[in-house]
Amino acid sequence: MSTVPMFDVEVPAVTTAAGPRPLDLPTVYGLDLSLTSTGISDGTTAEALIPGDRTGHDRLEFHRRSIRERVPDDTSLVVIEGVAMSVGYRPGVEEMTYLRGLIRHDLWRRRIPFAICPPQHRIIYACGVANPAKDLPANRRKTAAKGMVRDAVVERYGVPCDGRGRYDQADSVILAAMGLHWLGYPLAVLPDTHRRALAGVTWPLNIPAVAA
Repeated sequence: MSTVPMFDVEVPAVTTAAGPRPLDLPTVYGLDLSLTSTGISDGTTAEALIPGDRTGHDRLEFHRRSIRERVPDDTSLVVIEGVAMSVGYRPGVEEMTYLRGLIRHDLWRRRIPFAICPPQHRIIYACGVANPAKDLPANRRKTAAKGMVRDAVVERYGVPCDGRGRYDQADSVILAAMGLHWLGYPLAVLPDTHRRALAGVTWPLNIPAVAA
């Protein structure tokens, strides 16, 4: 595994649930950061943080404050979705960069370890492949893939993902599930096609992962 210092379409077959949730499960959060709808999940519930008509620093502060209120200081790990390589410099990219840096720095200040997961590895963990909608017309693939990830979350983990931020909620559940899996607490039994996604995440050095 690579490490760095801390500081609505047909779905592929869903695998078997891992059984009752352990009582001593570590606290892990997944964050799908977005200026307009940030997904946050602990692996069993999911929420979309929507800033409404806030803009600029007010919007950044909304996300920072909302995440801080939900992620306690004793959190074991936060898994944050990284930047898509296909993203060019378009409106909002600079502010999004500020948001990512702001949240990471706030976690660092609180000594909460965090990992960075590339978007394609989040999709692989959910669906087994990076482009599950490749057989569909090009103009439908992105939305269809989002639906596939959402449906996988609902069926595999039983976490409702509804409303405007449903895809962001689903992404954050997958990120949290990946963090729990890496720590040795998988929420579902997954095949190698899905588990291989863990190797593409930049995990913190200060947590002894026990997952294979």
